[in-house]
Amino acid sequence: MAATSATTFSIRSTIAFGPKAGQLPPSKPSGVRFNSKNSLVSFSGLKAVTSVICESNTSFLNKESCSALRSTFARKAQSSEQRPQYALQPQASFKVAVLGAAGGIGQPLALLIKMSPLVSALHLYDVMNVKGVAADLSHCNTPSQVLDFTGPEELASALKGVNIVVIPAGVPRKPGMTRDDLFNINANIVKTLVEAVADNCPDAFIHIISNPVNSTVPIAAEVLKQKGVYDPKKLFGVTTLDVVRANTFVAQKKNLKLIDVDVPVVGGHAGITILPLLSKTMPSVSFTDEEVGDLTVRIQNAGTEVVEAKAGAGSATLSMAYAAARFVESSLRALDGDGDVYECVFVESNLTELPFFASRVKLGRNGVESLISSDLQGLTEYEQKALEALKPELKASIEKGVAFAQKQAVAA
Repeated sequence: MAATSATTFSIRSTIAFGPKAGQLPPSKPSGVRFNSKNSLVSFSGLKAVTSVICESNTSFLNKESCSALRSTFARKAQSSEQRPQYALQPQASFKVAVLGAAGGIGQPLALLIKMSPLVSALHLYDVMNVKGVAADLSHCNTPSQVLDFTGPEELASALKGVNIVVIPAGVPRKPGMTRDDLFNINANIVKTLVEAVADNCPDAFIHIISNPVNSTVPIAAEVLKQKGVYDPKKLFGVTTLDVVRANTFVAQKKNLKLIDVDVPVVGGHAGITILPLLSKTMPSVSFTDEEVGDLTVRIQNAGTEVVEAKAGAGSATLSMAYAAARFVESSLRALDGDGDVYECVFVESNLTELPFFASRVKLGRNGVESLISSDLQGLTEYEQKALEALKPELKASIEKGVAFAQKQAVAA
């Protein structure tokens, strides 16, 4: 693409920052526009510019993220004999591996991660059909190098030196299939992949997407314990999609600007274990009892809504990829030293009597820095009852995962 006058293009990322314990502002994602009024040199084929403009009326990055993005770019002036030209060069320095990259979630997720200016290498692994995905993505003119790895014999190589491992591998839900129906298939897949992570990149952030997350995260934890490398601060069950859906549905219901809406979602990642705390919505907004009930049920059943709409042709792959990419970007920012990164995620927790629980957390270079307990304070009667109601089901799912991993260890 040749440089032209007043060239404009957009680069979008997927990060949001939630409030600190009662005192931080809500997530305000916004777009980043690069606008050129001069002839420009290229940044990975995209035409670079002399300034970065944050637009609050679009999505993805908030002002803190825009500031962080600016700081990752270094302007380099060309020869003074030429017309002033500048290149924006991100300091891409992190390696990300996607395990299950040829699947319905893996492909769009890999594309979104490829767009991040912080990623230097993108490793794509699957048991088949990943070579074409990698070839396709490698043509995108963004900084990260794309490498493909096929089959168990190449899994170790895919994981060497990786900072973040994302695991969407597994089978999707089909009409009439519950998350428990997925268990026997996906549990074994997650166990095998996490064993390889433990052996090859034990210090990496591990993002578990494979369902049922309420069970697969405990499985991963047990595997890591058995390998002697478990760090609870670096194991995450990705529940970002529940937040994304809550924000979207609330904005639609109350006619709010989507980028201003932030709804914390706690509990787990299936059915009634998904608990949107609508009373904690930012900006503050009132709901009738009927609205609370309707919104809560829709957020909890949103995955089924998509499965049924696709009529057997798949599950929520695109929105899941978007949400997973948002959490990857948040993790990258944390690894890069951003001290203001907050997300809701399913982690080892002491906020309740359950060993794992989804809540808002602060992320840092070493993973979870703190759990935000204030979200569970001052709940409405409806939310408090829903919280107590979800605990038995979530407890059973966690115990099912732990029992599976321990039984496999004994059998081995």
